[in-house]
Amino acid sequence: MRRSVIAGNWKMYKFLAEAVQLVLDLKPRVVNAHHCEVVIAPPFTALKTVNDRLEGSNIKTAGQDVSDRPGQGAFTGEISAEMLRDLGCSYVIIGHSERRQSYGETDEIVNRKLRASLGADLLSIVCVGENLAERERGGMEEVVARQIEQSLAGLTATELSRILIAYEPVWAIGTGRTATPEIAANMHRFIRSILTAGWGEQAGSQIRILYGGSVKPDNVVSLMAVPDIDGALVGGASLEAESFARIVNYESVVKG
Repeated sequence: MRRSVIAGNWKMYKFLAEAVQLVLDLKPRVVNAHHCEVVIAPPFTALKTVNDRLEGSNIKTAGQDVSDRPGQGAFTGEISAEMLRDLGCSYVIIGHSERRQSYGETDEIVNRKLRASLGADLLSIVCVGENLAERERGGMEEVVARQIEQSLAGLTATELSRILIAYEPVWAIGTGRTATPEIAANMHRFIRSILTAGWGEQAGSQIRILYGGSVKPDNVVSLMAVPDIDGALVGGASLEAESFARIVNYESVVKG
């Protein structure tokens, strides 16, 4: 059975004192969240301090990005997968739409970063998704299939077991617009079919596919009710302990 993952991407928010306060507020609110893995991705400047504060808790951390160069070397400004692991990270986010759009990351770059992260034994959340123009012309499946096939090119089914896919419709990120459960269901089902066709039935059925795009406390329950949605990549709503905890604890709402 696939275990859900609720991951909060803080992006370029939270100075150190704010980051510490947020995790201190969050820990007691999600301590009983045994139904899912809880992951947060603070900015690089806060990772070591945050990980120290999280010791012994059920919250794991992720890097928001990673270098495609392994280990150490003369690569100014880069942070390797091994460095993220050394800081205490368990996960890394790769190929977020903001990296693709604003910094020119291609599927080939995502593939190199993914290989570097797998080499450091990090769990990798690989982001895919179409923009508004691509959806309106009906090209969303073509775009997402290409991103998956090229980003994961050359990887084995065994390697796929350490990868998560995050479907983030670019038109819904930070806009307040959210894909309806039906839209999300259709795309998640399509993504699973692409993975099954490329890496086999077992790999396709076991990989976890998250939804990302204006996930909030008031829509998480309906999204998590979709069979092929295995969690959420949360942006703005993860910047406050109360709202992120409500998302993490979605199962308690379902059970009443």
